[in-house]
Amino acid sequence: MPRHEEIGRNILLAWLFKDFRDLKWLTLVAEGREDIGLLLGPNVNPPAREYQEAIYAAGIPATSFFVADIEKEHKRLARLGVSSKIKPTQSGAVKIAVFDDTCGNLIQLIEN
Repeated sequence: MPRHEEIGRNILLAWLFKDFRDLKWLTLVAEGREDIGLLLGPNVNPPAREYQEAIYAAGIPATSFFVADIEKEHKRLARLGVSSKIKPTQSGAVKIAVFDDTCGNLIQLIEN
């Protein structure tokens, strides 16, 4: 096991007092941008899971990302098979689109 995984697991174990041997997390970075990352991990906290399910059911995005060209991003993501919940739509001064991340979250893109 790589050292950073062992350190991270030990921190989680100390914090939550649980056995996380089978859990993993994933860090995503933007292509060509090592200064931007998104950490994805297992949802093992019951109150957090309840919140996630409630905002998903209500149609509320879990997070939003600003993009320069929402039409271009929407087409790119659609080509990759990402499920669109709201196609690019003008909403006041901004244009939005919402996608399902297949992990129980809605992700919103915003162009202003």
